[in-house]
Amino acid sequence: MEHVTRRETTPVRIGAVAIGGTHPIAVQSMTTTPTEDVAATMAQVLRLAAAGCEIVRVAVPHPKAVRALPALVAECPMPLVADIHFRADCALGAIEAGAAKIRINPGNMEPDAFLRVLDAAGARGIAVRIGVNSGSVPMDLIEAFGGPTPDALVEAAARYVAVAERRGFTSIVLSLKSSDTLCNLRAYRRAADRFPYPLHIGVTEAGDADYGRIKSAAGLGGLLLDGIGDTIRISLVGDPVKEIEAAYDLLKATGRRILTPEIVACPTCARRGIDVEAIVAEVKAALKDLRAPLRIAICGCVVNGPGEAREADLGIAGGGGEGVLFRRGKTLMKVPESKLVETLVAEARKLAQE
Repeated sequence: MEHVTRRETTPVRIGAVAIGGTHPIAVQSMTTTPTEDVAATMAQVLRLAAAGCEIVRVAVPHPKAVRALPALVAECPMPLVADIHFRADCALGAIEAGAAKIRINPGNMEPDAFLRVLDAAGARGIAVRIGVNSGSVPMDLIEAFGGPTPDALVEAAARYVAVAERRGFTSIVLSLKSSDTLCNLRAYRRAADRFPYPLHIGVTEAGDADYGRIKSAAGLGGLLLDGIGDTIRISLVGDPVKEIEAAYDLLKATGRRILTPEIVACPTCARRGIDVEAIVAEVKAALKDLRAPLRIAICGCVVNGPGEAREADLGIAGGGGEGVLFRRGKTLMKVPESKLVETLVAEARKLAQE
């Protein structure tokens, strides 16, 4: 099996979570509740943590949100990032409140405000995510490049990075987001070639839970396969918990981080000799608690099935009311269709223990 070569970046610590270098790609999300509603925000944070979120971001648009941060930081089970737009006073307040990272978009701040935030973050030893969105590229770069092009986004990031480096600040995480998937892809690829800093990858304004998954996969899948990306958010409309499953699914599909079994199956066609759809659903439900990076193939015919099943850690190729069970290329046994699920699940748990 082919493997991805990870792009090298300088590690940056976000509270207890390190990103970049050889550290796992961290999955993050953002709360949708008013941050000043501490009870509601913390309830959502705990749901996100239970789903596997590793870094959480909260909006800090005004002083009321700043005042809520100490209580949230104290109870948050993962690093808490303060998302700041326009107001340097809120960024400075968030730093004092103990935020693990500050997310700013320097294109929405006055230059002296940006410097104050960098100095305060440097004094506290926390990271800053410098974000560039297609909607906040400086006008001179828009004019120079004919719009918010990939080069315009990268040049904007370079401008802000240069300011930070002159200030002696290098605890930087970069993001260069667009809602245009091709622009998004090209901007991140060019940034990966140019900067040593960890990249937070995402597609901005991706859409609802269904289409947003597809659009994010289109805009981020190529990056992940290129070895680009140190932390990820799949931005979806609605309940942010859905973002966590979507992120782990994309990391699994690209082979970048596999924590749970990957179940692959042949398409449902007229050649199938077993009920592939039902078997996949049963196996998926039976193994939903299993934390092991196994690849399990469920194939329903004797045309391509045996070869594909042999390539997986575990696989079955079925037909005629029975299936052949394979384990890492070797045939284990023939099993009646009625026993396929329980046999496959038992072997998966056994292999995970080993």
